[in-house]
Amino acid sequence: MKPVVALIGRPNVGKSTLFNRITGKRQALVDDFPGVTRDRHYVDTKWNDVDFTLIDTGGFLSSDDDFFASQIKDQLTAAANHSDVLIFILDGRAGLSPYDQELADFLRRMEKPIFYLINKVESFAQDNDLTEFYSLGMDQFYSISAEHGLGVGDFLDDLVGILPVYEHEDEDADAVIKVAIVGRPNVGKSSLANRLFGEKRVVVNEKAGTTRDAIELSVKHKGMDFILVDTAGIRRKGKVTDKLEKFSILKALSSLDECDVALIVIDADEGITDQDITIAGYAEDRGCGALFLINKWDAVDGERKSVKKYMEELRQKAKFLSYAPAMTISAKTGQRCHKILDEVVQIHKEYCHRISTGVLNRIIEDAVFREEPSLHKGKRLKFFYSTQVASKPPSFVCFVNYPDAVHFSYKRYLINQLRQMIPLSKTPIKLFFREKTGKIQFTGGSMEEKRILKKKDRQITKKAKQRKEQSKRKRERDQESS
Repeated sequence: MKPVVALIGRPNVGKSTLFNRITGKRQALVDDFPGVTRDRHYVDTKWNDVDFTLIDTGGFLSSDDDFFASQIKDQLTAAANHSDVLIFILDGRAGLSPYDQELADFLRRMEKPIFYLINKVESFAQDNDLTEFYSLGMDQFYSISAEHGLGVGDFLDDLVGILPVYEHEDEDADAVIKVAIVGRPNVGKSSLANRLFGEKRVVVNEKAGTTRDAIELSVKHKGMDFILVDTAGIRRKGKVTDKLEKFSILKALSSLDECDVALIVIDADEGITDQDITIAGYAEDRGCGALFLINKWDAVDGERKSVKKYMEELRQKAKFLSYAPAMTISAKTGQRCHKILDEVVQIHKEYCHRISTGVLNRIIEDAVFREEPSLHKGKRLKFFYSTQVASKPPSFVCFVNYPDAVHFSYKRYLINQLRQMIPLSKTPIKLFFREKTGKIQFTGGSMEEKRILKKKDRQITKKAKQRKEQSKRKRERDQESS
């Protein structure tokens, strides 16, 4: 296991800024007011070729001045217990605080190596004002500016020098299934994340908007590795005015771009709302696998507790995700939660599916034979050849004489034939049409799909040129020999 380093300090001392500086990415949300970070945020990083795991934590407050103070303190304690090295961050601009003294005593009881960092020191003139920090009983401290990077390199050189040796192992990134948990605020996403993780890993509260960042959790289930991403609740655009909430929603949408399967959580007690369907549409647009989870099923009264009724309503409102399985659960009691990851595995298996070109062409030929496409300007549409160009999700290209003339209903018919014959009943399928020669014609699709198809087009063109050159050289050799 990689050595673990935790960033700890009171609110608004710059922990998340330093976290982003060390990782080299904007992994954590940052704003100029206290209490932005609430959960533990883990990211693997390296310095001088030394690998370690960095943890960002919420700000330490001993009293209940903040609504989430006690839960943040529990998260901080868990991070400190889990770490090999502790980084105590202080604010060089605001000076020493009573909370700093209390936190210093708390960390010393951990009996682990501690690095003392005084942040927000941007000039030499400030160094003279730092003597008060020696009252914490530290032998050495590092004056840094996380925002500008001053002094961070020297600190990291000393940090990696004491970290335990990590034995590198071959890690297969494709073997890890990435799962995003998305939904409206307060539908139970964090409770579900904790249930699947097996312990209280993220802060849970009845107050809407508790989760702000996208928190990644590593889970092993039946020998398989998963990364669960707990995201912030996605509200209607018209209701979002706070800058921090906008960034939280952008992080949530970004997790859909990166995941294999999205768990779309719906509050059964409130019913299926328009915003639930909008969020499902975000998942469909990004081409990830999807699983509907109707949560809080234990809170639904007996008169409304009809699974059949809920499923019919869901299928009616989310026709575009007809392939996505759905199940009723309760993250609070654990009802049917043990089946979720098993279902995710089945969806992921289809999501990564590849089919041979020969079998694919036989399916398309048979489908066209049984249901011929309509005429285009008096001419019959011809399907020459089909191939799979990508997986995640399975993406196919059909070479036809008139790509623009393929009606969307006929495209839907071909996709349904592929679902039945391969079979692929739980994953999105992308189908494109291309002229036998010339540029690819699109009938929808993301920029990523466009990039994949253009790459495939270049490969086909390159192979055609190579075959042409080989034939030319063969003719020249035949002429010379004759």
